[in-house]
Amino acid sequence: MSQVLVTGAGPTGLAAACGLLRRGVAVRVIDKADGPATTSRANFLHARGSEVLERLGALGDLPDRSVRAMSITTYLGDRPVMHIRFGDPQMQTAAPPMVISQAEVEAALRARLTELGGQIEWDTELVGLHQSNDGVLATTDSGAQHQTDWLIGCDGAGSATRKLADIGFPGVKLSERFLLADVALDWDLDRSGTTGWIHPAGMLGVMPMPGGMWRVIAYDPDGPSDKPSDAEMLSRLERILPERTGRRVQITDVGWLSTFRVHRRLADTYRRSRVFLAGDAAHTHAPFGGQGMLTGLGDAENLAWKLATVIGGHAEPALLDTYESERRPLATEVLRSTSAVTKVNVAQHGFGRFLRDRILVPVMNLAWIQRKITYQTSQLWVSYRRGPLAERSLPWQRPRPGDRVAGVSGEQLRGGWALLSGERALLDVATHRLGPDVQMLDDPVDGDALLVRPDGHLAWRGTDAASLDDWLRRALSTGTVR
Repeated sequence: MSQVLVTGAGPTGLAAACGLLRRGVAVRVIDKADGPATTSRANFLHARGSEVLERLGALGDLPDRSVRAMSITTYLGDRPVMHIRFGDPQMQTAAPPMVISQAEVEAALRARLTELGGQIEWDTELVGLHQSNDGVLATTDSGAQHQTDWLIGCDGAGSATRKLADIGFPGVKLSERFLLADVALDWDLDRSGTTGWIHPAGMLGVMPMPGGMWRVIAYDPDGPSDKPSDAEMLSRLERILPERTGRRVQITDVGWLSTFRVHRRLADTYRRSRVFLAGDAAHTHAPFGGQGMLTGLGDAENLAWKLATVIGGHAEPALLDTYESERRPLATEVLRSTSAVTKVNVAQHGFGRFLRDRILVPVMNLAWIQRKITYQTSQLWVSYRRGPLAERSLPWQRPRPGDRVAGVSGEQLRGGWALLSGERALLDVATHRLGPDVQMLDDPVDGDALLVRPDGHLAWRGTDAASLDDWLRRALSTGTVR
């Protein structure tokens, strides 16, 4: 019997499993696929995602193997009309944004899972679950049954976990077909950034990938086949690339070809008693802005430390309600922003094209707008200060409870909590409530001690041990301090 069953061995499921194993929780991971995916799928990880991997001990040499394509240049015809740069130094992070395939991120997480004593059971699909007050009885496609205390569904947009838990997944379709490909291209385009073209037939974007490949994405609503074969997709790309870029280009190798349509969906709830949803099982949206894998990793980290704290006996189950309270509003914001970008990208007629080409493009060249966009997509702005675990604070204080704390590394957190203080009395209170996983860092801020959560967000700030004890008592017993 495991304490937690994780369905799905993608980035979200692997990150959740690693976070739990690092805190001493027994985890079982199953996936219906017959082995690891080899296609790239998502291919950009923003700085916050790198921070999550670093805290899990899974970042490794991914930055060295990634491509640093830290700009986007957009053309209208043969004229460059917009240029955006990423990696703003004001973001206050040492973790780099990376152009790296999802397959490489998953491989790094699998290696970390193995280091922590975990393993993946491939070719094993969840087909039934029954909940009781004591746990979840899960049934797999082989007919085997497994008793577990908790179940986390990280099994994608078609999540069997979500369906079996009877959780609704409402949404709408936002676009017709896009072509997606990883290909080698013979042309003279600069590989230092992403390039896009606004074209009457549909947008086209290309991004350099490791190994000399290019990621190509092209809106293709008028393609001749609803479900094209690889040969048909390749033929379409061979026509679309020179037509929309105005450049001589030849496809010399093909790594992966696919299609997708953009749907926006959000689960009615992230929790049904002892069953949780995370990643694409809880929310799906457009790939523009690289928010999918990033948001899933954040879900996994948030849920893992809370579940481990409950399983370890340091908190009541009420703490687990804060997972949805903190993460679902973020997903709502991501769905809103990516939906807006999708509508702009697919605009082909009338007012939509005028708004994009003549108004939005010039505005996007403004320096302060570009800083806002890059900061927004990085998710370094994410804060839980309006959530149930954040006490109200003075508006001029930085960081405020719930905010991300810059400068505290994963090595300093070591999978647990960090106390930035030189006061032994505060450490005694923290370890009494939280157990030994509290690292003391003699680095208070503006005279205040800071208690930093395992996910790098500020839990509490102050100077008084009694105040800290009161915050921990309320947070860990009721899941709210407001």
